[in-house]
Amino acid sequence: MNTVPRVLTLWQDGESNEEDARVLRAVSAEVPLPLQEEDRRDIKLLITAFLERDDAAGLSAPQIGINKRIIIFRNKGFEKDGTPDGKGTKRDVEVLVNPRITQARGEPVVLAEGCLSCPEVRVEIARYPEIKVRGYDQYGNKVNKRYLDYVARIVQHEIDHLEGKLIVDYQGTIYVPKKKLAVFDRLLTSR
Repeated sequence: MNTVPRVLTLWQDGESNEEDARVLRAVSAEVPLPLQEEDRRDIKLLITAFLERDDAAGLSAPQIGINKRIIIFRNKGFEKDGTPDGKGTKRDVEVLVNPRITQARGEPVVLAEGCLSCPEVRVEIARYPEIKVRGYDQYGNKVNKRYLDYVARIVQHEIDHLEGKLIVDYQGTIYVPKKKLAVFDRLLTSR
């Protein structure tokens, strides 16, 4: 029986998750092509983990403990504030293997981002509104695509995960729940 893997987090219930942090901070390995059976299983596992959530715009393989350069994200179905509208289908997602940003255009736009691996906080981050990405799809076919606006932001966020970079590593303003200020002050002082 396949169980859905949990999403790794830097902290939980006010305590640091050192083992999760070690995995999340590692640079992910390139996936050799053509895709091997193990890689296909890992891609399916990532898709399953992502589709189980209605609160995620994207997910990277490292977030479920797979140290490979694979991401999945929604390409439509968002509210005005960028949150998923809950109406997305399996057809509204894309998988990228070994994604690489080949071009970034436009004046960076600052928005507050959340992350499943950094629960309960949001960080203001400047991202390019247009990017071109080269990589492979879930079947191993070459992909060269342009992403705009919110989808471009999601792709940049997920590619950061492949480099071991998280939203708390940016120098933007961090928003935390008032009732948990002391907890997050302690957790984030080492950033």
